[in-house]
Amino acid sequence: MKEKDVLILAIESSCDETAAAVVKNGREVLSNIISSQIELHKLYGGVVPEIASRKHIEKINQVIEEALETAGKKLEDMDAIAVTYGPGLVGALLVGVAEAKAISYAAKLPLVGVHHIEGHISANYIENKDLEPPFICLVVSGGHTHLVKVKEYGEYEILGRTRDDAAGEAFDKVARAIGLGYPGGPKIDRLSKEGDPNAIHFPKAKIEDAPYDFSFSGLKSAVLNYLNGCKMKGEPIVEADVAASFQKAVTDVLVEHAILAVKESGMDKLAIAGGVASNSAVRSAMEEACRANNITFYRPSPILCTDNAAMIGAAGYYEYCKGVRHGLDLNAVPNLKLGER
Repeated sequence: MKEKDVLILAIESSCDETAAAVVKNGREVLSNIISSQIELHKLYGGVVPEIASRKHIEKINQVIEEALETAGKKLEDMDAIAVTYGPGLVGALLVGVAEAKAISYAAKLPLVGVHHIEGHISANYIENKDLEPPFICLVVSGGHTHLVKVKEYGEYEILGRTRDDAAGEAFDKVARAIGLGYPGGPKIDRLSKEGDPNAIHFPKAKIEDAPYDFSFSGLKSAVLNYLNGCKMKGEPIVEADVAASFQKAVTDVLVEHAILAVKESGMDKLAIAGGVASNSAVRSAMEEACRANNITFYRPSPILCTDNAAMIGAAGYYEYCKGVRHGLDLNAVPNLKLGER
């Protein structure tokens, strides 16, 4: 006898995307609706938390309605509500959490709070039906750079993390310095295709006694110093070369650390996740390194790398199956650590 399908209505509002999705059995996406605020925040050169929160309030009901409608489902068809409760911008998170609690209470549905990074990792389950733990996952986004051992569904060990700037943050700051504007990642990725990645040698930080940790602030400073030096000496700046050389320095470090972690852990599976995982240079360098080292490489489609609710539905499903339930006292935790409950 076939077991009953589990349908999760998922909500994500940790930064500047208001998103809702309906996910079946953790791996099948019936709908994935994302309302982005990028055009609005471009005016300010970055995400303005207060504006993000207000936009979430305006959009959240219609995004949820659209997710249910697109999936051809009603609220009463759902088995649980999953929602991101951290980490992220506290005001933005609160909008999603309050909405999820209201629906949970009114529709008498179990509430499952999901860690945002766990969501990013779980995005890999959606398109890779064969992927199961254990594996190593590199999470690279605007706010996080983590190297994680995924021991079991919902069970993680952080092997390495950034000591200062996250990779995505460095992309945004360097893009601003070059004059590309926000969001930095996609713009540097595009411009790099026209440049020479070996034109300028930028440093790659190594942290003693912590081979899996990352540091990008020195690299960011080196780029700024290079730009200032050129201006002071009246030398021309080839922006495409700066972008390509910076991107190569970030990519090299990400690849080296990730491959080292897979080899030393005795595994043969590597996944990437997070906004920076949609960067074309990072994806192709990882793919090449995995091929050379007989490692199976998993990556979500770019749309599932950036913030979305389908990944929260995937993570929420495995938490729900393990019996994780949250009460109506669930709160937003802006600095939630991976593995915390």
